[in-house]
Amino acid sequence: MAFQGTKIDPKKFHKSQLKFYFFLVPFALFMILPIIFIFSNAFKPANEFFAFPPRIFVVRPTLDNFKRLFTAFSESNIPATRYLFNSIIVALITVLATIFISSMAGYALSKKQFKLKKIIFEINTLALMFVPIAVSIPRYVIIAKLGLIDTFAINILPLIAMPVGLFLIKQFIDQIPDSLIEAAKIDGANDWYIYLKIILPMIKPAIATVAILSFQAAWNNADITYINSEYLKTFSAFMTTLTSSTSPVVGMGMSAAATLIMFIPNLVIFILMQSKVMNTMAYSGIK
Repeated sequence: MAFQGTKIDPKKFHKSQLKFYFFLVPFALFMILPIIFIFSNAFKPANEFFAFPPRIFVVRPTLDNFKRLFTAFSESNIPATRYLFNSIIVALITVLATIFISSMAGYALSKKQFKLKKIIFEINTLALMFVPIAVSIPRYVIIAKLGLIDTFAINILPLIAMPVGLFLIKQFIDQIPDSLIEAAKIDGANDWYIYLKIILPMIKPAIATVAILSFQAAWNNADITYINSEYLKTFSAFMTTLTSSTSPVVGMGMSAAATLIMFIPNLVIFILMQSKVMNTMAYSGIK
């Protein structure tokens, strides 16, 4: 063969890689269009929102949408910083609680032996089929009976139960050799030590993925079904009510600016952790 014994360095360009660029570059450009649209939409003047045919790219960029949005902030009875503070606290506690619960449950379901183990995991897998709106009524009944309506905790508790997070972490822990855990037990390590010193360091990619998913769920949560007090609402809920209470033309521009503001933290976190997300997706399907 002509290329026998020839090694190609993947970090450097080689003409044999052109066939990959031929397919991947157009696909990457197509996939990045929604992100470009979010940024472009935020700077569109009012007349470009209703242009036909619709335009992805802004022609005459303007900052009017952001000016209107910040003006609405200043006219609010409650400072926007209060909503932002609520969102930061909710996102932080949700991420930490979700990681803690999912990782501990994943360790138990993967490496411990107990009755109904498989049934519990099957129930968790079955829960992946249901969107939140499908269980909104029973969830509301449970929350009302627990007396959690109009409390700060209700911004957090419904979000920390993340079936997809438990699924990914459990599948990732399955790749850890049982012999490693058995060796630790022989040396006198208990479950708590094994969890902290062995399991957590080895599942960092899965933890990063769950952190991203839980942050997105908490940061973008605009559900005010269980909240009446304005002081308990999050920044995303405030954005939703703010943009929906104005005229359709002005509200569309403000909504586009608000969408960009809410989107940027998600984008930054994903860019910082995307390599670990790819590792998780690769390992979660291997058993």
